[in-house]
Amino acid sequence: MKAKSAVHRFARYIVNRHGGWIRDVVNRLVSRYSKIGDPEVFEAAAFPWTIELEAGWQTIRDEALAILALRNCIPPLGEISPDHTRLDHRRSWRTFFLWGYGYRIDDNCLHAPVTAALVDRVPGLISAMFSVHEPGTHLPRHRGVTKGMVTCHLGLKIPADRENCAISVEDKLYNWTPGRFFVFDDTRHHEVWNRTAEDRVILLLHVKRPMRAPGAWLQNAFFGILRLSPFVGEAKTNMLAWTRLFAVQARSRQHSGA
Repeated sequence: MKAKSAVHRFARYIVNRHGGWIRDVVNRLVSRYSKIGDPEVFEAAAFPWTIELEAGWQTIRDEALAILALRNCIPPLGEISPDHTRLDHRRSWRTFFLWGYGYRIDDNCLHAPVTAALVDRVPGLISAMFSVHEPGTHLPRHRGVTKGMVTCHLGLKIPADRENCAISVEDKLYNWTPGRFFVFDDTRHHEVWNRTAEDRVILLLHVKRPMRAPGAWLQNAFFGILRLSPFVGEAKTNMLAWTRLFAVQARSRQHSGA
């Protein structure tokens, strides 16, 4: 355990000390070899697989809302990835993973079989989760690490008060629409808020950016290394612990007839 902690500390030291310039060099190369350009926000039509998910969005929504019946067993994202704690001090951003960091969470997928079958067919899928912003959630202005993936939001349950439930990407305001994808580059500065009295629920996907060689080789190497990193190892351990808790509570609920 001590050795593992030492490895984690060393990895974090390397990232904190040298991560910035490594990230910038890699992202410049990714931008150069991107098949879809380098805009802040993408047209969903650039990703043909979005059509099938949008067509099934109501079933996806219903599966998400059924899972939300066990809200206390759906962790804040910081419980999965401690590095996200700084973004969500209120612990009001809850996530239910179907895929995480390239790993399929089979037991969670059992609770959303239609959604799981649809996302299983998404090319280059890295993560897929139901993402819930409870009332009062605010993620301050921040940006992601790699242009090697794009972030895709499928609106499921969106508060009607659009002004008070929105996302800003490079200071341009956008809103979610039920049944439609919003796709953006999360290495761009963005801020998210839900100042309404309702939950905001989306299906959040991270997918590999379509790339040409040799950029695609660099992209694949990056994600291969990421899967082996202590950060992903810690997140995977946390995901499995919460998955077991959810399964126990779901069985208890089923047996009680609730």
